[in-house]
Amino acid sequence: MGALWIAHVTVTDEAAYAKYAALATEAIAEHGGVFIARGGRFVQLEGQARPRNVVARFPSVEAAETCYNSDTYQRALNHARDASERELLIVETSE
Repeated sequence: MGALWIAHVTVTDEAAYAKYAALATEAIAEHGGVFIARGGRFVQLEGQARPRNVVARFPSVEAAETCYNSDTYQRALNHARDASERELLIVETSE
């Protein structure tokens, strides 16, 4: 089954976060991920709003998790940690 990688982000340092985004994009593509939403318009109905929301589709939960743990993505995270407040989850799709 496929999986969605869903991130809710408040960027606090645009320059550092841009470095994260470049490396994260590379890592996601390397692991079969495809962006289906990236910072577009949204409507917050419940919970805490974050101005940047990203969704990527992966072939499986395992592929998404492998991406997260990859060297490339971990290097990307070094730029994001002090440049953002974020939540990230992987959820299996029903198809």
